[in-house]
Amino acid sequence: MTAWTLAAGIALLPLLLGGQVTVRLASAAWTSRRPRAALVLWQAIGLSAGLGAFGLGLIAAVAPLAAAFPHGAHVLGDQIVDGRGLSGLGWGHVAALLWSLSLPAWLLAHTARTLTRAAAGQRRQRLLIDLVADLDRGYGAYVLPEARPVAYCVPGRQTRVVVSRGTLERLSPRHVHAVLAHERAHARGHHDLVLLPFAALAQAFPILSAPRTAMRAVSVLLEMLADDQARRHHGDLVLAQAIVQMITPGEQQPAHTLALAQLDVAQRLQRLLTDAATPGRGTAIAAYSAAAGLISGPLTVLVAPIICTLL
Repeated sequence: MTAWTLAAGIALLPLLLGGQVTVRLASAAWTSRRPRAALVLWQAIGLSAGLGAFGLGLIAAVAPLAAAFPHGAHVLGDQIVDGRGLSGLGWGHVAALLWSLSLPAWLLAHTARTLTRAAAGQRRQRLLIDLVADLDRGYGAYVLPEARPVAYCVPGRQTRVVVSRGTLERLSPRHVHAVLAHERAHARGHHDLVLLPFAALAQAFPILSAPRTAMRAVSVLLEMLADDQARRHHGDLVLAQAIVQMITPGEQQPAHTLALAQLDVAQRLQRLLTDAATPGRGTAIAAYSAAAGLISGPLTVLVAPIICTLL
């Protein structure tokens, strides 16, 4: 019983912490100073919650078959191979097993759906840009015949970095280069793919607030990472000025793109313009350690039956 309780507790811990952790992490001040470490922690929270939910169902399913979870999973595998199926399992245990099997399929289906929609949207955006925009070889960007200031990146295998004619008229060349550096950072970092699992989770579980909170927070962190790339080459003040000049109230970015002045502009400007001390390496190390800890627990539970089989 102790072994079963321990295994269930390890698998359940990420689920119990998930809601509270997402709220606290989304509002934590240190994340804007260490966006990469915060992003890794968000990824660990999502992965550990999925592994924990899968593992918890599997633990409940094989509980009647042995005194410890790894052995119970091994017994179930042997039964299936020997043609004895699910003998020894009650309806509740079978339901838990079905949960464990259906959860990965559900998540993979929504991930594939999100990826397919994003790829189709990006193709449409690239086609539209190729039809109506002109390539400015000096800036290395496509220029839309649009009076409003616009700048965004269409990610994918054939990336398009786009600005409007209004952007070139409103901003000085150095500010334009800062804007383009930000957008190219999105493309190089494949930020659309980083955001994709969180978008898939939000679509898979629309009634839960945690996936939406995570997706929003990760989107802002990706903007900060792109800001950090641009500020290294063009300076904090130039980038901040460019962001301010690009703000168009009420304007929405094209779907399936990554735009400069859309998300949490005030917070991003504050981190560019203030002299607030960057948290030390200890903060980042703590975040990475927490991420490793969150993943290692459920992963250990799931890998244990395989190790027992090999031994």
